[in-house]
Amino acid sequence: MASSRKLHPDELDIDESLVHRMVAEHFPQWAGLPVEPVTPTGTSNAMYRLGAELVVRIPRIPGVVEEIAKEDRWLRRLAPRLPVPVPVPLAVGGPVDGCPWPWSVLRWLDGATPVTGRIAEPGLLARDLAGFVTAIRRIDPVGGPAAYRNESLAERDAETRKAIAAVPDLVDAAAATAAWEHALDAPAPTGPPVWLHGDLQPGNLLVGPDGRLAAVIDFGCAGLGEPAVDLIPAWYVLPAAARETFRAAAAPDDAAWDRARGWALSIALMEVSYYRDSDPRMTSIARHVIAEVLADHA
Repeated sequence: MASSRKLHPDELDIDESLVHRMVAEHFPQWAGLPVEPVTPTGTSNAMYRLGAELVVRIPRIPGVVEEIAKEDRWLRRLAPRLPVPVPVPLAVGGPVDGCPWPWSVLRWLDGATPVTGRIAEPGLLARDLAGFVTAIRRIDPVGGPAAYRNESLAERDAETRKAIAAVPDLVDAAAATAAWEHALDAPAPTGPPVWLHGDLQPGNLLVGPDGRLAAVIDFGCAGLGEPAVDLIPAWYVLPAAARETFRAAAAPDDAAWDRARGWALSIALMEVSYYRDSDPRMTSIARHVIAEVLADHA
């Protein structure tokens, strides 16, 4: 039996027995280790603990298969230059019966995903997040791949308005449209593309018992893009009281901050539209983000 509900129509059936078989066929040295699904589940990749120190990461859908090779190549370059641990792949496995795609084995990183509204040390976490964002965008971009979110806000306009129209029962459409148009009016970035994580949402962050940022995971969206994309944790993770701490430490100009608010709104709107019937957790987080953005804009 698959260990998690389907979030996508083209999703693989993945369960513990398949993971056991994948590991045994490709990495017999780990074949005797116990396998356990990681919860909450990822939306694009399935994660399974492999013993106490390892984790298996398997693409759930065709659209993210290329991320395995990208992470295997680039995380080795990024990891030494980042202020917190990141999941550098230890090994990459090949197709097996039941999984036609590559998949990876990574070192398990300890920590808990932050829960919006229950951040123990919001000021410290805000500074840690800003430190990560600042560090990754300083890495030499030469040869880097394009980030998943490498387009302009204007290029997201049609899909964002479509998402607003799709959820009028969940979102104040007029307020969302006004906030979105404000972001569209912000001046475009003038500098060259920089390295981004590209998806700094709660599920991709790990926080330690002290409330500090302990690790950043899931670099499938990473690559070169505009710096405002990595400012979305201001609304996705942090409470309003810590937002200015993050902004001061990350030091964006006013235009980048306005674009960042637009990025957070656009991403959250598309998540609500896509996951409203399949993933209550993602929908709840996205609705919270939209409420934070609208209150901030107001």
